[in-house]
Amino acid sequence: MSFAEAMPTLNEGDHTLGPLSASLLIMTYGNYPCPHTGKAHQSVKHLRESLGDKLCFIFRHFPTLHSYPQSQLTAETAEAAGNQGKFWEMHNKLFDNQQALDDASLVEYADELGLDIPQFLQELADHVHAPHIQNDVESGIQYGVASTPTFFIGIRHEGTENLESFVQQILNIKATSGS
Repeated sequence: MSFAEAMPTLNEGDHTLGPLSASLLIMTYGNYPCPHTGKAHQSVKHLRESLGDKLCFIFRHFPTLHSYPQSQLTAETAEAAGNQGKFWEMHNKLFDNQQALDDASLVEYADELGLDIPQFLQELADHVHAPHIQNDVESGIQYGVASTPTFFIGIRHEGTENLESFVQQILNIKATSGS
């Protein structure tokens, strides 16, 4: 795989925070019950706070049922919430409550977010979002993802081929963020 192919291609169904034109793109393959992904979630939150619109964050699902039996259901929960315009709210709630991802808690979170509960439950029962999650998994496997979290980081650079200029642009992202 060449360097240019190192970042997976964005898909129409990807969940993004921040402008796609941002200088820094971070794509994470994650898993809601995974404590390592939970720690990474906190780091991404801090990066988003410090970099603002200079960062575009993309989240893709990579459930690992052998390690975390609730991982598929929590991914489907986030997607069902997303179908009602609340993906990121549920995403944060799932990571903020990793110790309580049982079925009853997931319904409670949906209720707290004001979701249409019958629709939410029907989508979970019918596994409406399983194909989207499977597409995320397949793209992850294609790019060598084996565990969560796995990050892909892209830096947008236009102009000169000068490496010094490119490195300076990276440093400017950090310097102008106040960090």
